[in-house]
Amino acid sequence: MSDTPVIGVLALQGDVREHLIALASADALARPVRRPEELAEVDGLVIPGGESTTMSKLASLFGMLEPLRERVRNGMPVYGTCAGMILLADKILDPRSGQETVGGIDMIVRRNAFGRQNESFEAAVEVAGIEGGPVEGVFIRAPWVESVGAQAEVVAEHGGHIVAVRQGNALATSFHPELTGDHRVHALFVDMVRAVG
Repeated sequence: MSDTPVIGVLALQGDVREHLIALASADALARPVRRPEELAEVDGLVIPGGESTTMSKLASLFGMLEPLRERVRNGMPVYGTCAGMILLADKILDPRSGQETVGGIDMIVRRNAFGRQNESFEAAVEVAGIEGGPVEGVFIRAPWVESVGAQAEVVAEHGGHIVAVRQGNALATSFHPELTGDHRVHALFVDMVRAVG
C-alpha cells in the first residue's frame, strides 16, 4: 500500500458522502463500496450511520455480509459510526427480528439508547488517542455500549455511557464525527489503516 490508503465507505444506505469527504480530508483515497468485488479492493472500510436493521438486510441482500465478516475477521481495519457501531458489535441488546451483525468488537450495544430523532444533540467528547482537545460528536438516535469484553478498549465516554470503542483494527463511535468538519477521528482511522499496510 502506498502512503495513501484506499478506504471504502459501505454505500448501501446512510451518510456515505460525508464520510467520503472526511476520509479525503484525512489523506485517504475514498470510494463507495456496494459489492464484494469492490470490498476486495480496499485497505480499510467505514460503515456509516443510517438504519442498522436496513443496512444489515441490504448487506445480506447484496451478498456483502459474509465477505464483510471474513475481511473483518482477517484484520481489515474497519470503522463504524452510529449504525456502523451496531453492525460491528458481537451482540445487540435489543435486536430487531432478523437483524444480523458483522461483528468484530467484543461489545454489547443498545440501539437508540440516547433517544429518538428529536432528542439528537451535539457534545464535546474526549477521545483517547486524539490530540488537540475534545471532538464534537453529533448524536442522532445513537446507540451506546452496555459493556465490553477483555479485548475491547473504551476510548470515549459521555454522560457515564461508553460511546467509542477500539479492538485491534476495529474502531466504533456512537456519534457522527463526519458531520462536524473536524476530521481527527477519520485521521486516526486512516493512521490505523496505514499501520496495517
